[in-house]
Amino acid sequence: MRIIPAIDLIDGKCVRLVKGDYDKKTIYHDDPVDMAKKFEDHGVKYLHLVDLDGAKAGKIVNHRILEAIANQTSLTIDFGGGIRGREDVQTVFDYGGDQAVIGSLAFRDQELFWVILEQWGREKIVLGADARNGKIAVGGWTEVTDIDLDEVMKEYEDRGVKYFLCTDIDKDGMMEGPSFDLYKKLLKNHPDIALIASGGIRHWQDVEEVEALGCESVIIGKAIYENKITLKEIENHLL
Repeated sequence: MRIIPAIDLIDGKCVRLVKGDYDKKTIYHDDPVDMAKKFEDHGVKYLHLVDLDGAKAGKIVNHRILEAIANQTSLTIDFGGGIRGREDVQTVFDYGGDQAVIGSLAFRDQELFWVILEQWGREKIVLGADARNGKIAVGGWTEVTDIDLDEVMKEYEDRGVKYFLCTDIDKDGMMEGPSFDLYKKLLKNHPDIALIASGGIRHWQDVEEVEALGCESVIIGKAIYENKITLKEIENHLL
């Protein structure tokens, strides 16, 4: 299973929110490039980079930070936040991203999403299927739709989506454990997908349990920044 540390960006700084609430923000590091280098120094190969400014603004804002991390590390970067059209997807790849994470657009304009998936391919596009109480949330998690997460995944899987990044918003930043039951259900119903678990990881045992469920990868954010999971633990796991 891939271990993917997260860097969430607001005003050029590494932050974490609680349940996606922009009013509940903690700044953990002033220099995201330096943070990315620390990850790489401990053997990390992947990075989840989230443009929270972009998610709120509806357009990519922090592409220069993406570019700096891509130029100064060899990390494989998936980038999300503010992707609303083909030009934004192109921006992600032009500035050094390896995968584009598309959430709101995929549910607000399905036809455009299919065009993007066809153009760049299933290895380059990650579906950001984030949910609250089992319903898809969009717009930087500010709007909860009536779309059922489990039901809609079959349609996207059938159309060629491989990577599903699923965050239970109510778990995100809470340090109360991830949605094991949700991931178990999704993997049972969709055994062929590459499920990326995100939200709620609090210690290494959670990582091991997510792996045992069969998740393709796990994103770790707050647990790293609050030293509940050390970079040394990650390094030892990757050896």
